[in-house]
Amino acid sequence: MKENLRQAAGSLLVVGLGGTELTGLEQAWLKLVRPGGIILFRRNVADAAQTRALLDNATALCAPASFRMVDVEGGTVDRLRDALAPVPSAQSVASTGKSRLMREHGELVARAVRAFGFNTSLAPVLDLALPESAAVLGTRAPAPTGAGVTDYARAFLAGLTEHGVVGCGKHYPGLAGGTLDSHLETPTIHRSTRALWQEDLAPYRALRDELPMIMMNHAAYPDTPGKDRPASVSRYWIANVLKKRICYRGIVFSDDLQMGGILKYMPIEEAAVAALRAGTDLLEVCHSPELSLRAYESLLAEGERSAAFRARLFDRAKYIARQRAKLFASGTPKALTAKQFEALRTRILRFKETIEKAQPA
Repeated sequence: MKENLRQAAGSLLVVGLGGTELTGLEQAWLKLVRPGGIILFRRNVADAAQTRALLDNATALCAPASFRMVDVEGGTVDRLRDALAPVPSAQSVASTGKSRLMREHGELVARAVRAFGFNTSLAPVLDLALPESAAVLGTRAPAPTGAGVTDYARAFLAGLTEHGVVGCGKHYPGLAGGTLDSHLETPTIHRSTRALWQEDLAPYRALRDELPMIMMNHAAYPDTPGKDRPASVSRYWIANVLKKRICYRGIVFSDDLQMGGILKYMPIEEAAVAALRAGTDLLEVCHSPELSLRAYESLLAEGERSAAFRARLFDRAKYIARQRAKLFASGTPKALTAKQFEALRTRILRFKETIEKAQPA
């Protein structure tokens, strides 16, 4: 049973790597953990061929049909900009008001991530573009209203889906109104339950059947029943609101558990267990091998101690395995020829020019 428990715990983790090649140490701990997926950052990406090789080598040590994730939203969060071409931001595309361009945004992001061997882009952002959080979110937030965000995200997701790339709505239940960066601190967002439901959660409610994944944030909402507990480990926000009230049935994914927003609230061992107990399905640990292993070992230890938690580990592992098999049935995206790669680069640059010209006066 212990071996099955190890497989279950590992399959609920998505982990990061250190550089552009897999090291011997990384090979060893990936073989031990057998995570459910890999997420890469700019530090891991030199060019398409190198990135594909890194993903192939790493995912060979992961669970079958694993996630191959990258953050390509466009604008300031675009891990492929240096190796391909900069994609416009969500806000600049949404501000054109043209659904055709919003869908093309999703199509180009999908084609870009596929060119590097990824199957999942952690986009679109569904946060509202409010003045209070502009310094933190910048142009990542598409629009100031729930309706505007929904229109953009629906078209963007259609573009991703057309090219077989899995999207992820973030950062539930919404970072609008936050003034702190959750990479460093736990944001405290003073928005009422009513305002959050009617505005911030409107895109999640409208798109619940179109979002394959939703990412939890590490903010706290003290003016709601969630109180001061970060949403990423909050049963209220995950089990009660997202799964029961909104009736979301896709994958609930944590934001990086190595971020200050959660680690300043509790150690990663507690956070990993608390997130799964609260209703999360898949955990992200992006940077330190030590913290990845500590999260993994904490899941094992709790699974051995608690029959109820052990049952949850097995249940979520089976669910995530079914989701991976369904989402990635077509296998790894094919590599582009040099000519196709340059054509994609040219199209992205032309799209960027089109978006710049289409900005409202």
